[in-house]
Amino acid sequence: MLRIGDAAVDFSLPGVDGKTYTLKDFSKKLLAVVFSCNHCPYVHAWEDRIIRIAKDYADVLDMVLINANDPEQYPEDSFDNMKKRAQEKGYPFPYLFDASQEIPRAYGATRTPEVFLFDEKRRLRYHGAVDDSTDPNAVKQHYFRDAVEALLKGEDPPVAETPPVGCTIKWRR
Repeated sequence: MLRIGDAAVDFSLPGVDGKTYTLKDFSKKLLAVVFSCNHCPYVHAWEDRIIRIAKDYADVLDMVLINANDPEQYPEDSFDNMKKRAQEKGYPFPYLFDASQEIPRAYGATRTPEVFLFDEKRRLRYHGAVDDSTDPNAVKQHYFRDAVEALLKGEDPPVAETPPVGCTIKWRR
């Protein structure tokens, strides 16, 4: 499990765009690895805010979503349905599938959505929830956005870790 200050774990995963991605494909100042899926109501609640952050910081932040859910148990999370979801929502970032489920285990991810934000040296600087409420009108703490802002100023994030909130990753039986 990654802890604050640990290096990002490399991966080689297929994206819904037909390309295979590794850490080397992401060269912007910051990198966010977000574990996600299609079916989770928590992902649905935060999805537009995740997309907005990706767009707001597109010049300095690479973002990648990884779905590792077992599509046999949750057919909505199949690779074909991932392609549809990415197109419907206009994802401005790669959406990858980890059939092996090795990457969320290596990161210590347990939920969707779950954010891992890395600095320019690819060291973990923030881990946890997007913000403090599934209701966009009730948000008081913008953990992910505040961490991005702090890192861009050369500062430590005001909050480095929060409990991830969401559906559990659906592990193969």
